[in-house]
Amino acid sequence: MAAKRNSQRQPIAYQEFGNTDNSQALERGVPDLPPQQQDLRIQATRSGRKGKTVTIITGFQHKPETLSKLLKQLKAKCGTGGTVKDNSLEIQGEHKQKLLELLIQSGYKAKISGG
Repeated sequence: MAAKRNSQRQPIAYQEFGNTDNSQALERGVPDLPPQQQDLRIQATRSGRKGKTVTIITGFQHKPETLSKLLKQLKAKCGTGGTVKDNSLEIQGEHKQKLLELLIQSGYKAKISGG
């Protein structure tokens, strides 16, 4: 019984103090700024997507939960799909003008970048 119990535990080579749970220390502090303080860029691109056009919105300083909620609203208004990648939103299709208007109505400072 003792051999079975020891084989399941990870051996500790060195432990300074108490609890070994460092999840709080490893969490990254993400600022969740209000929309008026964020400067967003909207760009349509095809690179790396097999010829499919995707509109990318970058410059967000929000928590992932807030980005997911915003993405859901924008997808519903555009009638298309999308995803959150690396603090930016990717919306399928070319919707630069429509997204610019929607973001400005929501209080964001947004600009169209690229050609």
